[in-house]
Amino acid sequence: MFNKIIKRGSRKPSKSDVSEPSIFSSSNSAATRPSSTASAAAITVNHSSRAATASPPPITSPNSNHPSHVGPIEPLPLFRDVPASDRPGLFSKKLLLCSAVFDFSDVLRSAREKELKRQTLLELVEFVQSGSSGKLPDHLQEELIRMVSANIFRCLPPSAASEATGGGGGTEADDEDPYLEPSWPHLSIVYELLLRYVVSSDTDTKVAKRYIDHSFVLKFLDLFDSEDPREREYLKTILHRIYGKFMVHRPFIRRAINNIFYRFIFETERHSGIGELLEILGSIINGFALPMKEEHKLFLVRALIPLHKPKSVGVYHQQLSYCITQFVEKDYKLADTVIRGLLKYWPVTNCQKEVMFLGELEEILEATQAAEFQRCMVPLFRQIKRCLNSSHFQPPHSSSLFTKHKSQPFLADSPSLDPRQLAVTAGLSENMWMDWVAERALFLWNNDHIVSLIAQNRSVIFPIIFEALERNIQGHWNQAVHGLTANVRKMFLEMDSELFEECQRQFVEKEAKSKTLQEQRELAWKRLEDVAARAASDDMVVVN
Repeated sequence: MFNKIIKRGSRKPSKSDVSEPSIFSSSNSAATRPSSTASAAAITVNHSSRAATASPPPITSPNSNHPSHVGPIEPLPLFRDVPASDRPGLFSKKLLLCSAVFDFSDVLRSAREKELKRQTLLELVEFVQSGSSGKLPDHLQEELIRMVSANIFRCLPPSAASEATGGGGGTEADDEDPYLEPSWPHLSIVYELLLRYVVSSDTDTKVAKRYIDHSFVLKFLDLFDSEDPREREYLKTILHRIYGKFMVHRPFIRRAINNIFYRFIFETERHSGIGELLEILGSIINGFALPMKEEHKLFLVRALIPLHKPKSVGVYHQQLSYCITQFVEKDYKLADTVIRGLLKYWPVTNCQKEVMFLGELEEILEATQAAEFQRCMVPLFRQIKRCLNSSHFQPPHSSSLFTKHKSQPFLADSPSLDPRQLAVTAGLSENMWMDWVAERALFLWNNDHIVSLIAQNRSVIFPIIFEALERNIQGHWNQAVHGLTANVRKMFLEMDSELFEECQRQFVEKEAKSKTLQEQRELAWKRLEDVAARAASDDMVVVN
């Protein structure tokens, strides 16, 4: 038995092991097929021989179809230096060379091989972009997408915000410099090559859709969580081109983006590419045909409107607001649904989000017609009434929570502190604090279309907000809000003086009743105190 084990361990290599060609060998056939690369991928590595190597292999690849190359990479000839008949084979060899993925954690490691790959990628981009390649054969298109997949599909590092908050996302790291992908010198050219392939007029979608399939699209969408803004910009451009060219993938891409939004809203609340995905959707929504499909309306209700919920909405709110407005402009009947959805997620204590919501509300109301406005005007102006009396404010370039010293925090949203004193105490000028919630709400009356909608329904709207206007006139601490309130009050007076006087009379009566109730309440408490005091004196025991 022992002799048999010894013989098995020292057996001679088989002929297939001896004759296995090197992946990057220049002696490979010019017409390399996917089957040949698959056989190369099946190489058996003898792990016991790793200790005898002088240095670790300079290349690593996460893709099993592209194994690590142990030996040095040899340069290949340029396309212009070979006959046209040999260029397809050379193209395949260059793709195989570029499938190797390097470790960029050490800049000096494999510097020659990294530069060689970079130059080869640039040559591939120029070859595809110039049209010299013509219509690529099917097997070369497959190899091209396989090379791109080996380079771009990878595990993304954890975000700084996720690490700072234990994986739950956060805003502490938002102001820091973004993470930059170390392998970007190669990645950027790979993305450029993919873009040139997708937009090329020689690319037949009937053939390309076999390789740019649903699996590829899903992995591609996962990359939008990259923290590198340069990568997300490339991803946005390429996905938009794929959506435009591959019509068969359009429903699948929309559903996949929906799923990303659902996970972000209801599970993680952390994703780096929501803004870029919304930019793509903005152009997609602009191209929706009318009448709008029920699928698109459900997307609005179930995905876009709930995107107002996460704390990080400020990062992508501009793109979200554009998408929402596009829906209302496409189909005015959706205005009531959108406004009620906005009211559902209206912030209570976050003044920054309130200012953003008011800005978005103004854009939506500009596209709203009278019939839809009447359906939602009562809950809408009840919320605007609360905004008119808000004493919250935010700095133009800072958070509502600021500190002068670490030991002396000042909370800008605290109603017990005078914001003017807060600004002075923090060493800031009062003029720096411009984004008042009440002021932004009053700016709605600067929009002619909104004023016309209010004028048509003044008998309902004016009684709702009159009390808020009067309270601002009587005691709001900010002079700018005080002046804007006076202008709106004057506008209502000129619009309908009889209604104004009626509302004023009702307000005075309400204030008188409130004052009477307050006096009665105070009198009742005083009587209770007197009774309690007498009872205590009667039961008092004197101890000598």
